[in-house]
Amino acid sequence: MKVKFLVVIMLVSLSLKAQGLVYKPINPAFGGDTFNYQWLLSSADSQKTFKEKVVPTVQKTDLEKFTDQLNSQFLSQVSREMFSRLFGSAGFSAGSYNFGSFSVEIYPATTGLTLDILDTNTGDQTQVIIPNK
Repeated sequence: MKVKFLVVIMLVSLSLKAQGLVYKPINPAFGGDTFNYQWLLSSADSQKTFKEKVVPTVQKTDLEKFTDQLNSQFLSQVSREMFSRLFGSAGFSAGSYNFGSFSVEIYPATTGLTLDILDTNTGDQTQVIIPNK
């Protein structure tokens, strides 16, 4: 009985064939079928939980645009005048300066004049390098 069972298992195992596993991607971006695109997009849209805020764009009138341009030019002129009084005609000089909540440190470096700007309210900082001529 055991011998017959073993013979049957051996004969069955000889007739069985293995199959290699093949990966076929679903997403068309990774080589999958292009017909899956709409299904994937609709599936992603249905799972999206946030809604975009629609901000209405308000067109400015010509008078408002003109007022904004005047303000910009006025502030630019004031800042130019302030810098020329502070730094003179020779330009920037090394040192530390405070402008409201901004702390500016100016120093020469091998690449040029370096300005380290720190906003003391938020802690944000940036570095501006003015290259040598």
